[in-house]
Amino acid sequence: MESNKSSMGLKVALGIAVVLFLATGFYSMNLYKKSNDDKKELTEQKQLVMNDLNAMAKQYDEAIGENEVANNNLIEARARIQGLIDSLKISETNVKSLWRYKQKYVSLQKEMDVLLAQNDSLRVENSYLATSLDSTRVRLEERTIFTDSLLVQNNALAEVVSDASVLSAVDLKASGVIVRTSGKVVPTERASRSDKIRVCFIVAKNKLIQAGEQELYVQVIDPKNNTLGLNEQVSFDEKTLNYSLISKFNYENANLNICEFVTAKGDNNFEKGRYVVNVFNEKDLVSTSEFTLK
Repeated sequence: MESNKSSMGLKVALGIAVVLFLATGFYSMNLYKKSNDDKKELTEQKQLVMNDLNAMAKQYDEAIGENEVANNNLIEARARIQGLIDSLKISETNVKSLWRYKQKYVSLQKEMDVLLAQNDSLRVENSYLATSLDSTRVRLEERTIFTDSLLVQNNALAEVVSDASVLSAVDLKASGVIVRTSGKVVPTERASRSDKIRVCFIVAKNKLIQAGEQELYVQVIDPKNNTLGLNEQVSFDEKTLNYSLISKFNYENANLNICEFVTAKGDNNFEKGRYVVNVFNEKDLVSTSEFTLK
């Protein structure tokens, strides 16, 4: 009787062990399958992030290729994306790592939207400026400072120059003046009464010029082709310029009215006849005018 009971207990224990073994195997199989499914899903998600980064890099390559002059902001952003791509290739495929790369991608996407918008705007503006500068240089090279045609075109040319990436002077006017002891200045057309020659112009607003100390060269040529004032020389590349004075001013990205005064040579009076006034930005002529003293 006791032998039967022992045999029965052994069978029950064996049955329980078999059930536990089968349950453990089934659980392990499910766990293994879930692990493989999760790994496959993470691998697919990783590839999607990789595809997005490669597409972003291609957009940067196209934007950089469209610019004749390298845009450092685009190049640096492109390098950051490449670094992220290289890092993602060798990274562990897990939820935490993938989430971090997705966050970086979102941040880079926002940066790219801003940079590409700025690049498009800058490319259009540079194209317009290049056209304006080419037109300005051709006109200045084809005409001498003494031709009537240059004087006629001065106002229209000033508008083009004001958009170029150099300082420009517009509304250039000059005349003889009498300087009273009180300091009051009175314009005159008579050479014998002129104490000085006053040269006034407007430094045009130009958002491409950095604010701060700037300078332009003023040249006044009398009827005998003498340069009045300092009559000193300055060289730019292979070109030498004789100037009457250097107009120095603080430029604050706004239209700026400038008036300068030029004296006669020594104690001599001013000559009668036509005077030519030129304003240079270094070697580039940016404005010209003339007046007559009787």
